[in-house]
Amino acid sequence: MAKVAFLGLGVMGGPMAGHLAKKDHSVTVYNRTTAKAEAWVKANGGAFAATPREAAAGQEIVFACVGNDDDLRGVTLGEDGAFAGMEKGAVFVDHTTASAEVARELSQAASVLSLGFIDAPVSGGQAGAENAALTVMCGGDEATYAKVEPAILSFAKASRLMGPVGSGQLTKMVNQICIAGIVQGLSEAIHFAKRAELDVDAVLDVISKGAAGSWQMENRGRTMNAEKFDFGFAVDWMRKDLGILLLEARRNGAKLPVTALVDQFYADVQAMGGNRWDTSSLIARLEK
Repeated sequence: MAKVAFLGLGVMGGPMAGHLAKKDHSVTVYNRTTAKAEAWVKANGGAFAATPREAAAGQEIVFACVGNDDDLRGVTLGEDGAFAGMEKGAVFVDHTTASAEVARELSQAASVLSLGFIDAPVSGGQAGAENAALTVMCGGDEATYAKVEPAILSFAKASRLMGPVGSGQLTKMVNQICIAGIVQGLSEAIHFAKRAELDVDAVLDVISKGAAGSWQMENRGRTMNAEKFDFGFAVDWMRKDLGILLLEARRNGAKLPVTALVDQFYADVQAMGGNRWDTSSLIARLEK
């Protein structure tokens, strides 16, 4: 078992760190809100630290799951950042959905200090984190990834090295492109079924057995029909992710007309007050 730190105890990071503790890893946690770190330790054991640097000191692996590029820089760089506390040969694993650019930037900073770096965004949402059923997409070199894969599988059902640093973040962008299009299509389908006065639950049941079936249909179709959006992955987070990937598309020349349109539809949901609604709330703008 490894000595690890986990930085960021939100709806994803808290359960992920908890699974590491359950697998008997020695876990030290850090969170900007100390009360949350104290509560985590009370529930899971381990220890908490006042700064990322203190949390990272002496650890073999330092995990992070924070909000965005700037949050990530905040917990890694500077006098109180994790990199300042890590020993040579230790590995930093970033589960934040961030830009490929910041992954490469931090990998270079880590390399100067003889530290390993893996960008490792996740898919599966809050339920995946709570049930140790996340899918993890990683970027880095094979030797460094091999050091951390067993620990990652404490909270993931699948983890794969996709290529050099940045590849994990790019793969997560592909994931979000797929989700955006599928959820909009499902929203329009349910909206149409309701206007056609069909039994929506019956429609979903039958078409989910055919080519139209998807995870979103199976897990969100009925709740979308019932206008229940108080769970899952928040619209604010999705818009952050779409902003990152649309910027990357401008860099690499990819044409994403549907994704760009769905991003604007999510802006409409935010204007309706749905910032913290689940991403399946796209249907709300059709039903209003």
